[in-house]
Amino acid sequence: MRVAPRPSHPRRKSEVNPLRFWFWRVVLKTDNFSLASLCKDRRTCRTAGLKAGAAMEPGGNVYEEPRGGEVPPGGREIDDVMNGPVLNGADVQLEDFVGAHAEYNEEEEERKYFRRKRLGVVKNLLAASVAGMLTYGVFLGLLQMQLILHYDETYREVKYGNLGLQNIDSKMLLGISVTPIAALLYTPIFIRFFGTKWMLFLAVGIYTLFVSTNYWERYYTLVPSAVAIGAAIVPLWASLGNYILRMAQKYYEYVNYKLEHVQEQKRAPRGAYNSYITAFKAIFYGFFYLSFVCAQFPMFFFLKNYLFELNHTLYYVKHCGTASHGILIGFNTTVLQKLPRSSELIIVESVLMGVAFLSMLVVLILCGSAYRPTEEIDLRSIGWGNIFQLPFKHMRDYRLRHLLLFFIYSGFEVLFLCTGFTLGYGVCSIGLEHMAYILTAYGISSAVCSTLVLTMLKLPRQVPLLTGASVHAIILIALFCWEPQAKNLAEAPIIYLLAAFWGLGSALNKTGLSTLLGMLYEDKERQDFIFTIYHWWQALAMFVVYHWSNLPMKAKLSILLVTLVAAVFFYMWMEHKIARGVRYRLPKIPKPRHKVRGYRYLEEDNSDATDSEEEKEEEEQTDSSEGEAEANEPNSPPPCPRRRRQCAYEEALGEEVGDKRG
Repeated sequence: MRVAPRPSHPRRKSEVNPLRFWFWRVVLKTDNFSLASLCKDRRTCRTAGLKAGAAMEPGGNVYEEPRGGEVPPGGREIDDVMNGPVLNGADVQLEDFVGAHAEYNEEEEERKYFRRKRLGVVKNLLAASVAGMLTYGVFLGLLQMQLILHYDETYREVKYGNLGLQNIDSKMLLGISVTPIAALLYTPIFIRFFGTKWMLFLAVGIYTLFVSTNYWERYYTLVPSAVAIGAAIVPLWASLGNYILRMAQKYYEYVNYKLEHVQEQKRAPRGAYNSYITAFKAIFYGFFYLSFVCAQFPMFFFLKNYLFELNHTLYYVKHCGTASHGILIGFNTTVLQKLPRSSELIIVESVLMGVAFLSMLVVLILCGSAYRPTEEIDLRSIGWGNIFQLPFKHMRDYRLRHLLLFFIYSGFEVLFLCTGFTLGYGVCSIGLEHMAYILTAYGISSAVCSTLVLTMLKLPRQVPLLTGASVHAIILIALFCWEPQAKNLAEAPIIYLLAAFWGLGSALNKTGLSTLLGMLYEDKERQDFIFTIYHWWQALAMFVVYHWSNLPMKAKLSILLVTLVAAVFFYMWMEHKIARGVRYRLPKIPKPRHKVRGYRYLEEDNSDATDSEEEKEEEEQTDSSEGEAEANEPNSPPPCPRRRRQCAYEEALGEEVGDKRG
């Protein structure tokens, strides 16, 4: 079993390096050698001779430099003087000259080393959180601004003539929502091939590419980039979820570095990571939900000055809220008082492009690796066929099956807030110019309330999910009964309050669900598969929301409420089965299949390969019984630790000999 990496420390004061000892002995016995020839300071040379000679013989051998140009006493050579008696009573040892510093404290240095490691993990957490916030803030802000501009009939005719921007926008949204359906097939392979950090970097780069294509708005630029965005949604979120979870686990290891299972890289006790996972997930989602606030900056600082007031845009709107059908039936096709200049649009898009590029640099420079290099090799060495199959095999676990409806509802509720509630209740009632304030209230509330998940440290883990579900259920029932009046600013406080409470439910839902998955699946070999499944079902929910846009509002609310109630029921059933001790079915992770070459794979059996707990216990029992049997045999050599392959060294040596002969 490989031992966790430790800081290299100098030798203790009691240890003497024999090579250095014999070096000084040989040097001081060399003919025509004089310490005075090595340095000009007579006191330094004399001290060096005293320290070096005192360790050579039990009685102490000291060379004393003659004073005032005198010759050695009795005409003896340097060698004779060195072997003479002690002249000044010095008891300095050789290790004081070449050994460690007298004030060195190994425990203190070790503590400082792991403190630096913990600070590095916190830096990785903050960098990934800020990068996710900036990426989605730019993406949502640009998408919102472009959809508003392209909706205006005058803008389309003057700027682009008969280009068909609305048709391009519909296909762009279709590409974003449909492409993730295939993400379950390639996301685990991409994450294992590139690594968690580099998959995150590539996904952020694809979002940056989408921003750059808006400089030249054409079908062949916008639609392919939208398809690329759809292909990158699930890999981005799966790698983000996996990365934050790994940072929490690494922080636990650096805090408890003295524990035996950490030093030997064994599996931690069940539930040991829970408090760290909860805190790290709360911090990440607190930053992420601020992206809804950042997305409104183009509206606040640029587009708001060009919008008509609600009396113009809502002139033909008759029904809002629960009585509405589709998306804002009767909304005016001209929403811009004057058209923005192209130079101003280029400036805004350049700022967004700069922020997107900054998020790429944050991931590239500030985010460290989620795994050690050897762990990355082991994770991808189980075979690409196994990597492709394992997400499907993990869905045989009843815990995941019971959470599927919560995954779907998690995708429903965010898109419903951004489209159904914001447009059908907010914009329909208080105008398009107040849409940014609605989403800002939602974002700030979600960011602040994400910290409420920390109650899982003291309360049962069911509390955040059930509390968030209860808040959303109450709001959905209230929305069933509420039909706000069009063009009525008096409804604004109620709309802002509902958006804030919906943010409370969203924060508890998403943060609690992601934290729950981290608690249920602690093995680092499974985490990318689990988060791929989670966000793939969210992507399917996005596809459904895109296609239900023309349904009546009551039908949308009914789908949301039924899904939420069913999700809570199956979740409670899952917790009940876990409390009863019902065994769950986890697929076995194959052991890494390496070509046996090099020192790395001639070591002990790698702890990175994870089997089920029952198989692990059987292997440990088998190892202990074999060790006892060998120890009881007379004249038997001491038992050796189990190797991955018994003849690994001989096979590697044979391959090297064969290569030389070939």
